[in-house]
Amino acid sequence: MTDSDQTPHTHDENRHDQLTTAPNATEEDAAPRIDVTDQGDGVTRIDIRDDAAVRPGADPEDTEQTD
Repeated sequence: MTDSDQTPHTHDENRHDQLTTAPNATEEDAAPRIDVTDQGDGVTRIDIRDDAAVRPGADPEDTEQTD
C-alpha cells in the first residue's frame, strides 16, 4: 500500500515492486520464472519455465567439472 492509495496490492504487484526497485533493476528481473499448476487432489506441480533467465542446477555451458 502507498500513503495515497489504501487498496492492498496483489501478490504479483508486490513481487514486481520488490524485484524492480533495486538499483539497475529492469522489467526483465520481474519476469515469471516458474509455472504453478494445481492438478487437483492436493497435488501442485511447479515447473521452471523454459524462458527463465535463471535456472536451478549447474550451468550447462560450464564444461569444467569439479570432483
